[in-house]
This record gives sequence, C-alpha cells and structure tokens, in this order.
Amino acid sequence: MHPSMPHPIISEFDIIFAGGGTTACVVAGRLAAWDPLLSILILEGGQHTLDRAAHVQPYRYTSHQAPTSTTMTFNVGNPSPRLNGRAPIVPCAHCIGGGSSVNAMFYTRAPASDFDDWETEGWESKNLIPLMKKLETYEVQPDRPTHGYSGPIKVSSGGYKLGVSAEFIHVGTTYHKRQHVEDTDDLETCNTYSPWAKYIDGTTGRRSDAAHHYVYNQAHNANLQIWVGKRVKRVIFQDKRAVGVEFTSDLVSCPDAGHSSSIVRASKLVVISAGAFGSPAILERSGIGAESILKRCNIEQLVDLPGVGENYRDHNGVFVPYFAADETITMDPLWLGKESVVQENLAQWKIDGKSLIAQNGSDAKIKWRPDDDELKAMGSAFQPRWKEFFQDRPDKAVAIFALCAGTAGLRLRILPPRNYMVACCFTLYPVSAGSVHIKLDENGQEGIDFDTGYLDDPTDIVPLNFGYKRMREILRRMPSYRGEVPAGHPHFPTGSAAVCRETTGPVDLNAPDLIYTAEDDEAIDRYHRSRMQTTWHSLGTCAMKPRADQGVIDSRLNVYGVTNLKVADMSIAPKNVGTNTYSTALLIGEKAAMIIADDLGVECRSCSELSWKSPRSRL
Repeated sequence: MHPSMPHPIISEFDIIFAGGGTTACVVAGRLAAWDPLLSILILEGGQHTLDRAAHVQPYRYTSHQAPTSTTMTFNVGNPSPRLNGRAPIVPCAHCIGGGSSVNAMFYTRAPASDFDDWETEGWESKNLIPLMKKLETYEVQPDRPTHGYSGPIKVSSGGYKLGVSAEFIHVGTTYHKRQHVEDTDDLETCNTYSPWAKYIDGTTGRRSDAAHHYVYNQAHNANLQIWVGKRVKRVIFQDKRAVGVEFTSDLVSCPDAGHSSSIVRASKLVVISAGAFGSPAILERSGIGAESILKRCNIEQLVDLPGVGENYRDHNGVFVPYFAADETITMDPLWLGKESVVQENLAQWKIDGKSLIAQNGSDAKIKWRPDDDELKAMGSAFQPRWKEFFQDRPDKAVAIFALCAGTAGLRLRILPPRNYMVACCFTLYPVSAGSVHIKLDENGQEGIDFDTGYLDDPTDIVPLNFGYKRMREILRRMPSYRGEVPAGHPHFPTGSAAVCRETTGPVDLNAPDLIYTAEDDEAIDRYHRSRMQTTWHSLGTCAMKPRADQGVIDSRLNVYGVTNLKVADMSIAPKNVGTNTYSTALLIGEKAAMIIADDLGVECRSCSELSWKSPRSRL
C-alpha cells in the first residue's frame, strides 16, 4: 500500500495542510503573515466560500443542513440500541473555513479549567488565555479582562434584538430563580442567564469566519495557495518522514472529475487538519493506526497507533418545538423563504448590517447547573456523576439551555407556516465516547465505521430528561407561548396531565409545575432515544495524550512514530470542552501556529504588525 510514488509530482510547497477547515485557515493565515516567503498549500475537498451569500449572510446557516447540501458531509453512524435502533447522522463541514463557514455562529467559550484538565504541557489555561484574547474583537462590552479587542474574529450581539429572548431571561430570573449577568463567557461564570453573543461582525452584519479573516484577506500573497475540490487520500513517507500527500478529486465537489491521483511534496511539514472524521481517516489510509483496522482494509501498517479514531466525543442535543404567538417576531418567515420579508431585511442589511439577516435566532442562554431541588428531582442515577465531576467544579455547566426564535428551518418544514420557538438543550460533558474508522464495503469501496457512543452511559440521558421538563416550564410561562407542537414532543399517554397541545396563551408565572407519572417519564426517555442528536461538535479522535494512553499526537502536535507530520484541528482535544466548539478550533489554530513557527524558526509578530484586512463589503 506504500508504493514508491507512481503518480506525477505536480509541485512542492514548504507546508501542506490536508484539509481547509477552521483551524487550518488560522494556522496557514498566521504563518503566511509572519513569513510571506513560506510556500503554503491548503488542500480542501469542499469548495470556496469567498463572499458567497450562503456563507456570509448569517441567517442562511440553516441551508447547509439540507439533505442536498454539498457544504456538509453527512456521516452515518452505526445503529445503536441506546437510540432505539437508530443510525444517527452527524454532519461535518465540507468547504473552505470548515465549521466557521457553516455553523450557527454561537459565541461560547469553555471554562478555563477545561484546558487545565487536558494535563498537557504548554496547553494550560494560563498559556491559552492570551491567545483567546488575541484572536477576537469583542464588540459586546468594553474593558473585559478575559476578552480581546483587536483580533481578526468579530464578536457582537448581531443585527437585531429578538423580544422572545427577553421573555426567556425574565422567566429564568423569576420562575427559575437564577441571576442575570451580561457575560457568561469570561471563562468561569456559570449558572446565570445571559445574552448570547455571536460570531457576527457588528458593523457589516457578516458572519465572522476563519476563511475570510485569516486566508482570503491575504490574496495578495501568491505563496499561500488554496486548492479546492481535492480529497487527500494519504500522506507520503520516506523512512517514516512525511514528504508529501497523495490526493484525488473530491467526487462531491467535482462529480465529473476523474479518479486519477496526484502527489504534491512538502519540504518542511505536513499538517493534517481534516477534522474529527477526516483526520483519523487520512492517518489510517497512510498506514498509521490499529493493526486490526488497517488489516481489514488491506493497508500495510507503518506505525502501530491504536488511539487513531478512538475517543470520539460530541455534545448531546435536543431541540423541542413550540407554537409562538402570531405577533412574535421569529426567524421562520426568512427560513421558509417568504420573499417579501427576505427582501425587506436584505435591503436594511445592505445599508447598515442590521436586520434579521444578521441573526441566528437565539439571543439568550444559561450554562445550567442543577440546584439542590433539581438535583433531587433528577434521581439517584445522576448522583455519582455529579459528585465525581461537577460538584466541586462550579465553573462547569451540565448543559446549555437556550431559546431559538424559529424552527431552524429544515427539520420541521412539514409543519404549517407560522411562528415557532424551539427549546434547545445540549449537555456539555457526556460520559459516553465513540469511535470512527475507515472500512471497506462488499464492493471494496471505502466507507465509515462510526460508533457515536451516544447515550451508552446511563447517566447521559438523565440531564436531557430533566432538561425537557425544566425548559417546558420556562416556555409555558413566556408571553409568546401558544402551546407545544405535539409531533415534536414525547407521546404521552391519553389522559396524562403532560399531553401536548396548542393553547391560547401562557400559564401564570406562579402556576404549579406539571406532574409527570412514571409512564410519562418513560415517554420522555423513549423520546430522547429517538430524537437526541448531534450538536455538530465532534472532537477527540486524534487525541493529544501520552502514546500509552491511546494518544495520537504529543503536546507539539507531532504524530507519534513519524516525523514532519502534525495534526491540528478539533480531533486533538483529549477531553470534551463545555462550549460550542468554534472558539476552541480557533484557539487550537492560534496555538498550532505558534508551535509550527517555533519549529521553523519563524518570528511570531504581534497582531498589530499584521495587515489583517477584514472584508467590509456586503452582498
């Protein structure tokens, strides 16, 4: 499987990135700015995102989840009895900028202690906080000590304030008896309601992604090249030294292209940056991985590294729909493509970057920890996990509860066109872990052997079950509430007090909570096993851990057993992080850029010395 380069060698670069996602854009962009003479190539299977409306207009993020989308890859997991026999589908980005070009733009940062928990030299929070500040321009509040104010990535409140979010916060601070603060992304604050900032430029109203703000703004540098529609097949080695990559045309991006392979050489370094699915697959196709996996795919083993593809992690999400009042402003008319509403908002956005175009639908959240009463209501099954992990770590939330003003467009299009709200709950530190490996089908074609691990540990479903009840109580007290959408809720037994229905308005703020029977609880449990889904936060499959502990890379990102090969993306996270993962992917990119610059003897100049030209135009 490792022939001596039979394919045409078409070029040579100093550094090759196998994958053009968030982290790759950050690393390549920084290195190119620090040393414009470095020749750098990004190979990406997907297509360009430069100034394309679907990527720069924030409200359009839902379009990337369409089944026909080519900007995402839909990874199908193995059926699981814990999911009522379902085969879960986990999308990942397939375009320049990766997740930063298609995600929902929620600005969340993990508690600083998450990085200390990695127990990896150089990756302690004290070393990473300066990089967190360096990468962002925080437009929400001035003079916050853990935030940055001159970085390439803009963070704002978006272009329109949604009234239902104020309702959510009001019920949270009264009925739910939590405090309200302006910033719960200061790396420690937890369990309070807050506004939810966004990766949206407050001036232009555009998405603030890694592609436009790290690489596209350096188009003047001919030494930084991006080749799209190229699928990296494997790394080429000479005596266990990475010297290049073999790639083919990506059949999704370029369906009419041929199957022939080409090789491009790397004189200094190959960086695998293809994400939690792509990076372990490239390693395995290159002969790096567990012997049993490689053997079944007829790949000669180069390095025995059984941790490749293991330690798959995600967050567990549930999105529950409710009817909203006719007068409530939601994203539904835009997401359903109501032309008059779209054009009215677009016209405003083109003038000043404001309107619902510069919105993702959610302006409020709580990083939730149960109080004593809630903990008791959750039952005994969760107690050991609480005591072992959460109890003495007050900065770690069990879940994020949030409200979305609209159905996020796609999953509920079967419903009649009207206004909806969605209760969002996703758990941040599930115990379960999975794996992702390559395999061959009966025709010898490469496929994916993907075990999500979702809900394998019995404690993981408990906060979801409780979260459903708590969020339902919060929403039914909001003025905009008009009942539950029955098709999107648990199927409670006839006669149950919990049966879902449309209604004419909210209950009183001081109304008693719904009483759930044992049968009702079983219905909620079944519902979550049938509906719980990815939060698009896949990570961990090339873990930065000791080799003896199923690690794949060391603290300098070097793949064990070979030289001149690194991994830099969310796959390197050895443990989960309590956040939407875009912030972590950017951070890994900034740290990786410094590591590689140090290896190459490149001087890391300060941000102020770099000519970051952020795109200002609107579409």
